Amino acid sequence: MHKVLLVGNPNAGKTTLFNALTRSDEHVGNWHGVTVDAKAKEVTFDDQQVQIVDTPGIYSLKAMSLEEEVSINEILKNKDKKIVNLCDQNTLARSLYLSLCLLEEGCDVLLIANQPSLKATCKVDFAKLSKLLNVEIVATNLSKCEGLDKIRKKIFLPKKVANLPYFACFGGKSEQEKAESRYQYIDFLLNSCTKQTGEVYGKSKVDKILLNKYLSIPCFLAIMAGVFFLTFFLIGDFLSQLLGNALKVVTTPILNVVESWFGSGWVFDLFAVAVVGGLSTVLTFLPQVVLLFLFLSILEDSGYMARVAFVFEDLLGRVGLSGKSIYTLLMGFGCSTSAIMTARTMDEKKAKIKTAMICPYMSCSAKIPIYTVIGAAVFGAKNLWCIVGLYLLGIVIALCVSKVCDKTILKSDNQTFILEFPPYRMISPKRIARVLIKNTKQFVSKVASVMIATNVIVWVLSSFDFAFGYVAGTNKGSMLESFGKILAPIFVPLGFGNWAIVAALLAGVVAKEVVVSSIAMFNGIDAGNTNLISQSIFLSTSVVCFASKASVVSFLVFCLLYVPCLSSMAMLWQEIGKKWTFFAIFVQFCVAYVTSFVIYNIAFAIEIFGFGPVLCLLCGVGCVAVAVLCVVKKFKLKKGCSNCDNCRRCKR
Repeated sequence: MHKVLLVGNPNAGKTTLFNALTRSDEHVGNWHGVTVDAKAKEVTFDDQQVQIVDTPGIYSLKAMSLEEEVSINEILKNKDKKIVNLCDQNTLARSLYLSLCLLEEGCDVLLIANQPSLKATCKVDFAKLSKLLNVEIVATNLSKCEGLDKIRKKIFLPKKVANLPYFACFGGKSEQEKAESRYQYIDFLLNSCTKQTGEVYGKSKVDKILLNKYLSIPCFLAIMAGVFFLTFFLIGDFLSQLLGNALKVVTTPILNVVESWFGSGWVFDLFAVAVVGGLSTVLTFLPQVVLLFLFLSILEDSGYMARVAFVFEDLLGRVGLSGKSIYTLLMGFGCSTSAIMTARTMDEKKAKIKTAMICPYMSCSAKIPIYTVIGAAVFGAKNLWCIVGLYLLGIVIALCVSKVCDKTILKSDNQTFILEFPPYRMISPKRIARVLIKNTKQFVSKVASVMIATNVIVWVLSSFDFAFGYVAGTNKGSMLESFGKILAPIFVPLGFGNWAIVAALLAGVVAKEVVVSSIAMFNGIDAGNTNLISQSIFLSTSVVCFASKASVVSFLVFCLLYVPCLSSMAMLWQEIGKKWTFFAIFVQFCVAYVTSFVIYNIAFAIEIFGFGPVLCLLCGVGCVAVAVLCVVKKFKLKKGCSNCDNCRRCKR
């Protein structure tokens, strides 16, 4: 079997080519670090079996990060195999440096010159370049799938001996001298084979606003607020209602048949409440989940995500993280499990641990039903601001946790962050369709397996006692009620010491989507009627009943911050180890509890005394706290420190 390695700089198009050659759907993005591990797939070209391997991006054969080690090790183990080296035509000078390193190692290189779907910054004479290097070169436009047939055919061509006249001077030279020789030869190649068009790669007038010192963060917040408005209200709400009505039309005849067969006993309840009800509740929010993934993908592929990393690099550096962390954290808005995996691209171990630990504080798409249904009970049409506030609160809490860890047990070393600004690019409709289909499949498969199984377990525990007697419609307590009443007192200070609420939170540990379906199940509400679910949580006759609006706000905050789902826990275990996983879960629960307690008491005070007096009181407390901190800081400066000779503050 032939083995082919796809090798190149980050963001050169390796994964795009891998998907095109193997008809796969691996994640691609306009971002450094999207591919974090080698991926392989077997295909057939001209009746011959070929294994295509996609590797993380590298700039040379000297590893600068963990994912680069993956690529370099794979290359050095397979120097006798075909190496398909992708180069970006617009950054040919940098791309050719890796090409020369591969040729120096004696690799069998097929050079692919990819032209992205935008104006070229230079014109290249590929025939002359191929002759000078004595390697096969294929010019492509992968966004339009051009040149794929040529690539398939040239994979089987015999190896050529590269023409590298500078290479014979290498004996006894230092690494710096070798690098200088490569760059000199690249300059010769570019002067001989290219002509500049006058365009500047990656430069855009839009960056004067989006990267402005004062406007960059407000622009980011405005963009995210727009994403949330479209996702949860303007488009998402309409599509969710449409899908909910369609599900009613489909499920009602099925339930009628089940009732005619088994009557209205526990068998019917199992199908109506646990299976169909739980399925309908979660599927109703499918459009909003897919829309959120779609908008995040657009931001990433357009090139804006790299700018966001630059904007937040200084802020993240202050809390012991790196600009690379922003990709992981923003991915957490979609799914914490897949986001945690991307933390492995972090160069510094402690920064990686902190990034993975705080990723679950980001509000994942699984919590959308909770915010939409439960939040609407309190805020109604203004629920958008509640949702935006919860997302921002998650970010703030995550940064605070990272700062505390950085000052105590996870002090990060100095980190370097090298970032290339890719040009802004138009989004391909085909790419958008693939994103929609992939995320829809993932969500539906999760609903069809984990959600239904969890709903059935919750229904069984809430419908039968320990003697396995059916308790619906009786005064007997269920297994879940007995267990929930044991834990309920713990949550009384947070305003929701109700056994059914606690049981819904426990079910949410498996998957956060189950929280709303569990509440609907306990209250006996038609799962597709989200408005009725919202109204039921304030009815004294409901099993799940909140005492006040403040307790609902506290519940929303707790759902935002409490322990991650089981799949995220498993990914944390895999990426940062058992010890740090248990520590992260414990800290997250404590942070959720304390934050919910504080917010509950503030919200409860506002309900009683009004917003103005409480705001004045909080401002007063804040001023006192700032004054105390200033006094303590001044006292420490007068006292000096252990490094007074080298301390700038003490010298002043």
